[in-house]
Amino acid sequence: MGKITRITHKVGMINTPLILIILLLWATVLSTTGLPSAYAWFALKLVLPFLGMAGLFISLILVIIALCKKRQIASHLFSVVLCSIMALHLLLTLNMIQMPYPARIDKTTPVLTAEWPLKQATVVGWGGDSTAVNLPHVIWPSERWAYDLVMEPYDSGSTSSEDYGIWDQEVLAPVSGTVIAAYDKEPDITPGSEDILSVEGNHVYLVVDETGTYLLLNHLRQNSVTVKVGDHVNPGDILGRVGNSGSTSEPHLHIHHQRQNPESTLHPTLAEGLPLYFKGTDADPMPQKGTVVYPQH
Repeated sequence: MGKITRITHKVGMINTPLILIILLLWATVLSTTGLPSAYAWFALKLVLPFLGMAGLFISLILVIIALCKKRQIASHLFSVVLCSIMALHLLLTLNMIQMPYPARIDKTTPVLTAEWPLKQATVVGWGGDSTAVNLPHVIWPSERWAYDLVMEPYDSGSTSSEDYGIWDQEVLAPVSGTVIAAYDKEPDITPGSEDILSVEGNHVYLVVDETGTYLLLNHLRQNSVTVKVGDHVNPGDILGRVGNSGSTSEPHLHIHHQRQNPESTLHPTLAEGLPLYFKGTDADPMPQKGTVVYPQH
């Protein structure tokens, strides 16, 4: 009985903290809102699986050593199972399990209905509330309801930005707000290349008059931004032009709505995304992938 007690104690000392961490992270994601939930989701997808793989490697070595020395392996086998569970979260990271970020939107969440940010007929490349129509975005907290907008022609495979319909189109302010960030010094990259210099690329960020929340418009053309920090804009004012800067496969406009100031968080993606609706078009307020939107400016 003494040996069993020692083994049990050893299992508890090594693995109980790991079990508590896993449970705490999932409980935070599923039952809270705001930055704690966002940070927990990033930990589940970008930290836990790699810790699990490292722990699995170590645990397997310890099992082999214990077998060679004819020692008890119960605690090590439990660690193998636990680290395997941690490592399996890599399936979320690689989108082999396509799970949207489980946002909990309460009655106090600001609802923002904005004007369409482009003058011409636009195709929603990605947009909506599910992985089927918005996979690159719904899996991350800040971009939970983000849109990628393109124009015909698009998805052509051309390496020339000029061959894409949305290239150099004017980007209009969708709301009344104040510019909190304006940057356009990053070169546009070749469509389809991997010459990515940043995630957001050239951008304009607004704090919205109506809600006090933030609107982010990314991937603008180099040297095209027409506003500066501190400027107040109204719907329809020109902010810049669509480019192909940042993490992008072809020219498009990325736009999303979030609660936290992107200039104050550890990274613009570490924020709580909020729903974004549009008015003044012929489409649904939250248009989905594949929708052709005709603005009624």
